[in-house]
Amino acid sequence: MARLFARARATSRDEALVRSLYEEHGKALLAYAVRLTGDRAAAEDVVQETLVRAWRHADNLMSKEGSVRAWLFTVARNLIVDKVRAKAARPAEVAESPSTVPVSRDHSQQVADSMSVLAAIEGLSEEHRKVLVEIYFRDRSVAETAQELGIAPGTVKSRSHYALRALRAAMSGRAALEGTPA
Repeated sequence: MARLFARARATSRDEALVRSLYEEHGKALLAYAVRLTGDRAAAEDVVQETLVRAWRHADNLMSKEGSVRAWLFTVARNLIVDKVRAKAARPAEVAESPSTVPVSRDHSQQVADSMSVLAAIEGLSEEHRKVLVEIYFRDRSVAETAQELGIAPGTVKSRSHYALRALRAAMSGRAALEGTPA
């Protein structure tokens, strides 16, 4: 019971100390912190943290020789320097802007699908593969593909038809093996 009363007396004494420190040094400490930070809200946080540290070290603070104000200002300056150093150690935060496109979804399925299609295309005959590459990857017309490959336009149409059919069959076979719909 005696310990409880002693602790209560010590707590009220420490609270009184913090109140008196704030009343005596609070305005000057806040002005100093605002001057160093350039931001009143950040300065108020610094003053609060300084007073919390004074409360935690009340016994040392009262028994020390020297200026209490100097101790408070040193603690405030050290807190500000620590915040500046911590901020400099982290990479700068980048705000979202209309020009930056946010990541909307995972594209891993697209990559896997592309790899499956490329593997299926590799399984086609060379004639069928050449026709598909010209038409779909190089965006050429039937006539341009015929001219590029040196074959008749009807042959280009026929080969593209059978190449797509073989590609569909290969993809549906892969989908059946993987257990997913084609």
